[in-house]
Amino acid sequence: MERPWQTTEYLVTALKDTRGRTLELVSDLNDEQLRVPLLPIINPIVWEIGHVGWFQERWALRHARSEAPILECGDSLWDSAAVAHDTRWDLHLPTREGTIGYMTRVLNRVVDGLESRPVTDADRYFCWLAIMHEDMHGEALTYTRQTLGFTPPPGKGQPTTVAPALHGDVEFRGGTFLLGARPGESFVFDNEKWEHPVEVPPFAMARSAVTQGAFAEFVDDRGYSRQELWSDEGWQWRQRAQACHPVYWIKNGDRWHVRMFDLTVPLDPDVTIIHVNWYEADAYCRWAKRRLPNEAEWEFAAAGSSKRQFPWGDDAPQPAHGHLDFRTIGCTSAGAFDAGDTPEGLRQMIGNAWEWTSDDFGPYPGFVRDPYKEYSEPWFGPPYKVLRGGCWATRSRLIRNTWRNFYTKDRRDVFAGFRTCRS
Repeated sequence: MERPWQTTEYLVTALKDTRGRTLELVSDLNDEQLRVPLLPIINPIVWEIGHVGWFQERWALRHARSEAPILECGDSLWDSAAVAHDTRWDLHLPTREGTIGYMTRVLNRVVDGLESRPVTDADRYFCWLAIMHEDMHGEALTYTRQTLGFTPPPGKGQPTTVAPALHGDVEFRGGTFLLGARPGESFVFDNEKWEHPVEVPPFAMARSAVTQGAFAEFVDDRGYSRQELWSDEGWQWRQRAQACHPVYWIKNGDRWHVRMFDLTVPLDPDVTIIHVNWYEADAYCRWAKRRLPNEAEWEFAAAGSSKRQFPWGDDAPQPAHGHLDFRTIGCTSAGAFDAGDTPEGLRQMIGNAWEWTSDDFGPYPGFVRDPYKEYSEPWFGPPYKVLRGGCWATRSRLIRNTWRNFYTKDRRDVFAGFRTCRS
């Protein structure tokens, strides 16, 4: 029996929805804005949207259905595993209009195939792979708009909820926990496979993520100039980056302000902190005499012994559960969305901000790579750290308790913050 997410109707709706969001994210950008500078943390925008179209064709048409390429030159333009990052600025790419035309042809052919013949398991798997891949690039395009100081993504307002962070910790007795995904629950990536027993010692986790106000106390207490608060590697990064506060913070008189896209706004002390990297999160924890949770602790707290799919239970995410799906632009208050609490009272474990953990990104026991072999395996080990939980720009269909995001420790452009555990 098909589950709702396996039906043709759901697949077609999701394919069209993610493509609509991709095109919306570039629709208001002029030609000058599309000529982005060469930076290691972004892609040329026209290249990036062409890449998501190529990826959909590569897996949902050419791999799943053995169809011939739509463009013979596509692999030489958009295969991210073969086209080195810095060379993407030198490629002879189609125009924006030509790229969108190619993307439309690919999507139409995928949808026509789903609606005109029986849908196979391969169709479902590789369509879901393309949907999730494009959802992730939509989030990355949003990072790019913030990095370059563009206007906020079109059509969304600013958060209005005012809800202070919850104070205190939730105590967990620990025990044997099955870390990872169960077969059959939904589409999952190879790095989530499969659940396996781990021993989790007792621990205590903060009920809310760290706020801008709490992080400002660390900054104002000379947190960036006290070497004893930083790991050796973190201190070396801080010196190289000449970092003395979070990347988008600006001091105006005696008040901190924050740049959000093309706007500079006063720092709201109740809003969850983002745009801090792993080194900054680690230094804050040392200052606060706390620590980052490890992966097993984070998932244990989010899923419980019953292995809930989401912090609140097994029901699919709804708007009341957390700040997802670009509903408004930017993080909201750390105490908002109480409907998404865990039974123990942890808030916003999914949505609003990604949360750094202490663990290096690595395989689970018995790891077997999926057909898209470049997704996980090339990035195992340092300097990649695991993040959990999703952010305000994460699509709700993408996220779950077992989802493992990963970035290098120095990345400050990601919509990532953290919560702490008692040392």
